Amino acid sequence: MPGRKRLATNVCADQVWVALREARPAGLTTRQLIAATGLNASQVRRGLIYVREITAAEHMAPLIWTRRDGFKFSEEPAELIAFEKAQFLTELTRITRLISATVSPHAALFPDDEYVQLVLQQLGGVRASLHILAREGRGR
Repeated sequence: MPGRKRLATNVCADQVWVALREARPAGLTTRQLIAATGLNASQVRRGLIYVREITAAEHMAPLIWTRRDGFKFSEEPAELIAFEKAQFLTELTRITRLISATVSPHAALFPDDEYVQLVLQQLGGVRASLHILAREGRGR
């Protein structure tokens, strides 16, 4: 939008951080964060990413997302495991699509290509690991 100044990511993150801390222990949906911060959806997303990175770097309670509560900080093992498993499932889907839509067609065209065979083997291992992590029990 012409004339609209872009906010720095750390400024967006500060506003998201304050809104989430004030809502604690409850969470906030993206719409609620937009309303609470006055930011637009893109600024909220950038702020959330930055907050997630900072909390990880500072060894603070992780920022998670749940369908029921939206975004929130959590130290509950069951919530953390459920969030992690959902992330593994998302990445499993992405890797599976990468293999089926990009790498496999390459391999079909050039079945003797060492590079594409290496890629298929490596991505197959990643896919298998993500499958186990996404579907396994409560963790140890």
